[in-house]
Amino acid sequence: MVLDETGSHQGIMEAEIVPTPTDDSLPRRLADFATLGEALDYAAEGVRGLNFHDARGNLTQPYPFAELRRDALAQARRLIAAGVRPEDRIALIAETGVEFASLFFGVVYAGAWPVPLPLPTSFGGAQSYIDQLRVQLESCDPSMLIYPPEIGAMCAEAARITDVEAVDWAEFGERSAPDTPLPQAAGSDIAYLQYSSGSTRFPHGVAITHHGLLNNLSAHSHGMRLQDSDRCVSWLPWYHDMGLVGCFLSPVANQVSTDYLKTEDFARRPLAWLDLISRNQGTTLSYSPTFGYDICSRRMSSQTKASDRFDLLRWRVAGNGADMIRPDVMQSFVDAFADAGFKASAFLPSYGLAEATLAVSIMPPGEGIVVELVEETQLSGGDVARANRPQRFRAIVNCGKPVKDMEVQIREEDGTPLPEKAIGKVWCRGPSVMVGYFRDPESTAACMADGWLDTGDMGYVSDGYVYIVGRAKDMIIVNGRNHWPQDIEWAVEQLPGFKQGDIAAFAITTPGGEETPAVLVQCRTSDESERIRLRDEIRERVRSVTGMNCVIELVPPRTLPRTSSGKLSRAKARNLYLNGEIKPYDLAA
Repeated sequence: MVLDETGSHQGIMEAEIVPTPTDDSLPRRLADFATLGEALDYAAEGVRGLNFHDARGNLTQPYPFAELRRDALAQARRLIAAGVRPEDRIALIAETGVEFASLFFGVVYAGAWPVPLPLPTSFGGAQSYIDQLRVQLESCDPSMLIYPPEIGAMCAEAARITDVEAVDWAEFGERSAPDTPLPQAAGSDIAYLQYSSGSTRFPHGVAITHHGLLNNLSAHSHGMRLQDSDRCVSWLPWYHDMGLVGCFLSPVANQVSTDYLKTEDFARRPLAWLDLISRNQGTTLSYSPTFGYDICSRRMSSQTKASDRFDLLRWRVAGNGADMIRPDVMQSFVDAFADAGFKASAFLPSYGLAEATLAVSIMPPGEGIVVELVEETQLSGGDVARANRPQRFRAIVNCGKPVKDMEVQIREEDGTPLPEKAIGKVWCRGPSVMVGYFRDPESTAACMADGWLDTGDMGYVSDGYVYIVGRAKDMIIVNGRNHWPQDIEWAVEQLPGFKQGDIAAFAITTPGGEETPAVLVQCRTSDESERIRLRDEIRERVRSVTGMNCVIELVPPRTLPRTSSGKLSRAKARNLYLNGEIKPYDLAA
């Protein structure tokens, strides 16, 4: 039914908007293509596609792969008419929708390299976003920036500063698309550049080839044991590797119909994600970092039965990755949604990073969350617990087995391989490991050797499964003992009134020249006596974990910086704190 401008029914019935189907007579191929363009060419022969929904989960635009290909070819011709040549970089603001999708593949068809860049976040101002775009534009040196008109002023300013041609995609889409021959890509050609979410000041553009991408997408689908009834549901941003590769490029290369919520709509109405999953009559594949599951379980009232609204029985793969996986959060989600049919065995922990395209390890479907308890002295480099202190254990989540064609090795700091269950640096090797960082041979050499990639993470292997302990660069080392910031942050989160993302722990050097942990905690109370009480309670809690007196600073809400994907940025918090840009509350000693 169509409404006129006054909101009245016009009485003219139009065909109901229907999503692209889950089933297709086109035989499924698991990303066994030479190039990404070839993958879309094949997917376009079928009837599956992408489906975009509004904030309430209502379908607004189905986008069959055939339409995506048609539009992408037109975009490619527009780009070539604008002077774009093979290997040019084209920066694209990665808003979830048909414009970015068609432009991304249009750049690929034109032989250039798409560079997805983030949208502005709700916790940063206009100048902060302009600065972020500026450094990433300087890094990738694009011939053009194409952006949504809604944020045109900020994008145009960043482009002006960096002397990059900028055009909004509404205007670009109206340009003529004269017929012209398109270049033929090879599997060894670069497919795109991906900026990791934390790369704000010193950005690293990860260069991924067509062959590397498709190898990882094939490994991804084999690892999840993709089946004909599967449909993907996602709210993940397309400027992050899990959203871009796992939930946009993978559905194309593996021919999976997908339903999307925009990330900002999920943030406002997270349960709309579960509504979309509930409406799927097939089996569902859907990924989220830990915080997504946490938000949903927190939104459920204890007086409300999940089964009154949701049907999660067919959620086959509830993927988890992109940050440290917390068993307590996963259990809370099960507790909140078990009566709606959600099965804990659906959880599929995984581990990956942009430098490996995406997936390094995936839990076999059906095995769920598996943890090993590791004594803290093993995590902190010691041999035995101190006699005056009880043993403490931490639950380390099993992140699955290395994906097809991927090798994982645990090494000492000097590169010596370690045996099973020994904690060290995680290295990986496989066809999907990046070519290197764009125009940054120094940084590439610092993390790659003989085809092996130093992931920067710490972990161990047990019975062929990968366990991730934490980030090597985040480790706090005091008096020869290692302390993981996650342990400190989680301990403070257990106090009433705090949640994930409120706490940032990192190492600082005291005026006396000693290394010590500093803990910044976002505090919402305005009462100074209550702040002092909270600070002292936090100090005692942190002392119980580390055995040390740490620097505890209470800071205003919304102070701690986050990456473009919404995760806490400890490194940036540390720099802002040391530079005096984070102002703690002034409390009595």
